Amino acid sequence: MVASLLHRLAGQPRRFAAAVCVGLAVLCALHVLHPRPPAARSVWVVAHDLPGGTPLTARDVRAERLPLRAVPRGAVLARVRIVGRLVAAPMRAGEPVTDVRLLEPSLLAALRQPGLVAVPIRLADGPAAAALTRAGDLVNVLGTAADESETPSGSPDTRVIAARLTVLAVPARDNGSDDGAGLVVVAATDVQAARLADAATTNRLSLALLRR
Repeated sequence: MVASLLHRLAGQPRRFAAAVCVGLAVLCALHVLHPRPPAARSVWVVAHDLPGGTPLTARDVRAERLPLRAVPRGAVLARVRIVGRLVAAPMRAGEPVTDVRLLEPSLLAALRQPGLVAVPIRLADGPAAAALTRAGDLVNVLGTAADESETPSGSPDTRVIAARLTVLAVPARDNGSDDGAGLVVVAATDVQAARLADAATTNRLSLALLRR
């Protein structure tokens, strides 16, 4: 319609100029009424609050398209598979998943022994013990009965729950924050992992550093 009008008015300079102005005004109005959507990127965000050391499931995350200005540095794109990865520190619902929030899948692959799993351990002495521990350290996990009445002597009884485990990560240290304070992730066999999970319900866990 506009093109036809311009064609008819091509021989009339004033009317032609007026028609051009009208056409430009219409285009500007359309642009204002229907602005181009801002550039966005589809990334993973947390669907609900998660504690540190949690292995992600499909229900824990959702893909969300965010404006580029709202996408944090290191955000994990929605096309990247993250189900099964361990969360290095607690996360809030709606928080974009970034690379520093996930433990690297290469942690276990770098170990020579096959068949190991990553196990998060919450230490009773919290940040103090975690501060002395680094990825690559060899440790024994100790358990002290939380209820003294359950021990034969009636006094705290400490025993080795799992021996000679390799520390994979210390989330609070790796992230430079206190979110994962007291949390250590170790490599363990399935049997050791079951022992650690069982002991965590009735024992205060701590670490003993070993020399390689």
